[in-house]
Parts: sequence; C-alpha cells; structure tokens
Amino acid sequence: MGHIDGVKVRKLRLIPDERGWLMELLRADWEEFEEFGQAYATTCYPGVIKAWHYHKLQTDHFTCVGGMAKVALYDPREGSPTKGMVNEFYLGTLNPILVKIPRLVYHGFTAVGGEITTIVNLPTALYNYEQPDEYRIPYDDPSIPYTWEVKSG
Repeated sequence: MGHIDGVKVRKLRLIPDERGWLMELLRADWEEFEEFGQAYATTCYPGVIKAWHYHKLQTDHFTCVGGMAKVALYDPREGSPTKGMVNEFYLGTLNPILVKIPRLVYHGFTAVGGEITTIVNLPTALYNYEQPDEYRIPYDDPSIPYTWEVKSG
C-alpha cells in the first residue's frame, strides 16, 4: 500500500562518533521542506493516545527523538486520490524517519512500549494562541477506520 497523497517519508541518518550522535531532522534543501514556522517537542506517556486532529493552514513534519511512536494518518480530503486511506508508521530510535503530514490530513500518535515517546515537530506555521489551527475529534471516532489497539499474535 502506498502513502496518502502528499505524505512523504525520509529515512534519517544518525551520524555517530565517540562523543554521541547527530541527526539532521529537516533541511531546506530536502524535497519535504516547504517553509519554517517553528519547532517544538511533545511527549506521550505509555498508554495515552494523542489523536485525532488536523490543520487547515500548516503542514507538520514529525520525527521521534526519544522512545518509539506509532503515528497514524487518515485522509478525509474530498477530491484526494487517496481519500479514505490510512497510513501507519513506527518511528523513533529504532527507525529514525521524518514523516511529512499534509494540511487537512488527520493524525495522531501513541507511545510504543513502556517508555515516554518524544516527537519533534517542525510545522510550516507559527502556533496562533488566539485562533489555534487545530481541529479535533476523539481518538476512537467511528468515522476513521483505524484502531489504536496493540495487535498481538
């Protein structure tokens, strides 16, 4: 299965040396880059689901710099060639990737395993405290064909 229209994924490269490691998260010369708004980190405790929301004005660029995260996306966009498609990504220290999340695509994440997950986001717009560009529905909204349950077996 392919990606939702507009979603891009880039394998990130850890550059280790005797002092530790460095990892570029987003560069202006990469195809995923649009523009810079701000950078922030957000965490998720084990057992918590931070979903669903979307933005009308900004594109997000997620990477996980601590722990492991399950990031899910859903495309509700009218006219999109991938309308109704779900994508699921596992990102973090075991799989360092950047996920570009287009405007109007629902997204959320949860910690995988027993440790806090830390996501760094590099959105294309500043957060507007007076009129936030955040549109939310519950994590278990039946309009999205996705379950956050751990798949054992």
